[in-house]
Amino acid sequence: MSFLVPLYVHPAEDPEAWRRLTEAADRAYGVVVNPADGPGTAPDPAFTAAGEALGTAGARLLGYVDTAYGSRPSSEIAEDVRRHREWYGVHGCFLDRVSATRDAVRRYRAIVGSLRRSGVSPVVLNPGVHPARAYARFADLLVTFEGPWSTYVAAFSRPDWTRHHPPGRFCHLVYGVPEALVPLAVRTAGERGAAVCGPVCGEPPNPWSDLTPALTGAER
Repeated sequence: MSFLVPLYVHPAEDPEAWRRLTEAADRAYGVVVNPADGPGTAPDPAFTAAGEALGTAGARLLGYVDTAYGSRPSSEIAEDVRRHREWYGVHGCFLDRVSATRDAVRRYRAIVGSLRRSGVSPVVLNPGVHPARAYARFADLLVTFEGPWSTYVAAFSRPDWTRHHPPGRFCHLVYGVPEALVPLAVRTAGERGAAVCGPVCGEPPNPWSDLTPALTGAER
């Protein structure tokens, strides 16, 4: 199991979390870099330094980009990715608020194709639910669950088509996990066909303000 890490707290606000993340970089599938719900309008020196430290430690950096469920222009998405790459040295991108519908497949396929041609890799898509199966054909990693532990336990359903793809193509992001149950959340993700996960203990409005205990804990 590896871990996708959306750490949405400023490095100056919680430098200890970023230090611990750097020390555990070898266990992360990727670290989502998100200075301002995207790259922002100017480079943030604290994120530049954090990104350099993570890159030196071997972490794969993913720039956060909001796609507004398919309504955001492709040119704006490309510009956000360009800024992430130039300012923070990201390797890939984390496309958030991705549509799950069949109607949007062609649009997202074109976006992903354009990003790959510009050298962006990997491309992670986050619809937060199981989308139309065609998305799995062009995403490097597909987040098929994002939500609270209570829902993950009681209402998760895995469509049959996911069994035709390797677990390394799927990720589950679960928040509100009691700390003692984080190892169970990791095992549950594996049992449900996801080889990448991100169980955190935080709650809305920003459950991703601290690291998953699984990343820096003892279970290896």
